[in-house]
Amino acid sequence: MVSWAHVRGVQLFLIEPGKPNQNAYIESFNGRFRDECLNEHWFTSLAHARAIVEAWRREYNEERPKKVLGGLTPAAYAQRLIQNQLN
Repeated sequence: MVSWAHVRGVQLFLIEPGKPNQNAYIESFNGRFRDECLNEHWFTSLAHARAIVEAWRREYNEERPKKVLGGLTPAAYAQRLIQNQLN
C-alpha cells in the first residue's frame, strides 16, 4: 500500500499504535459493523458474505437516519449536497 500511495502521490496519515481515538469515527463505525453484521451471521461462502454485507451497507446508508446529518440518511444527505451545488 505504501508503494502504491507513493507512486500516485498520495500522502498517508497513519494512526499511531494504541491510539484509536485519533480516528474515533471509523472506530465507532467498525464496532457497529462488527456488532450488527459480522457477529450476527455465519458466512458459508464469500458470495454469502458479500450479499449479507451489501444488504447491511444499503440499510445503513439508505434507510437509517443520522442525527449528525440532521435526521437524514447518508444517501439523502449526499443528494441534498449535490442539489445545493447545482443551485
